[in-house]
Amino acid sequence: MTEARIDHVKGRAAVVRGDDIDTDRIIPARFMRCVTFDGLGEYAFHDDRAQAKGDHALDDERFLGANILVVGRNFGCGSSREHAPQALMRFGFNAFIGGSFAEIFAGNCTALGLPCVTLEADDLSALMDSVSAEPTQEVEIDLEAREVRCAVGIFPANVRDGTRQQLLEGTWNATAVLLEAGDAIEGTAGRLPYLSGFAG
Repeated sequence: MTEARIDHVKGRAAVVRGDDIDTDRIIPARFMRCVTFDGLGEYAFHDDRAQAKGDHALDDERFLGANILVVGRNFGCGSSREHAPQALMRFGFNAFIGGSFAEIFAGNCTALGLPCVTLEADDLSALMDSVSAEPTQEVEIDLEAREVRCAVGIFPANVRDGTRQQLLEGTWNATAVLLEAGDAIEGTAGRLPYLSGFAG
């Protein structure tokens, strides 16, 4: 699974401030009437952006092309819709740094190979201020070292052991894991008497 291994994420960051940002704000329910997730990216934070009238991080030219989103506490709370991380991923983000993440949102992110790491409050505030002041800087998430690096320093980052192991080993991709285990699955199915009639 080495091709799916994720140990570092580097790039520019964007900052969305505020706590308890729920999945309905990330992707309003009326945009979920889709057969696939294609095109969801353009609707990320749709209502917040409309209300801000261009003064939202996702519309800020300084953050154009950012691939890491820095957020507050309890990000992704509310309903369990997978569309929320799908929309953010399709907008261009492939990692998240925050104060804390709703458990289901974080799990949905892991299933897409999108790391969610947390920082202590003072470190998160310093990172947000640094990125806002210098948006062209490189921000790096090092999952192996459990660190976030930016222009103002190196911060210890928290990530659940099981999630970190999945990302480092590439086993976050459940479909790839199943495909790789195809022979073993067929072998087991062939030994089960109630499946023997269906085994190839």
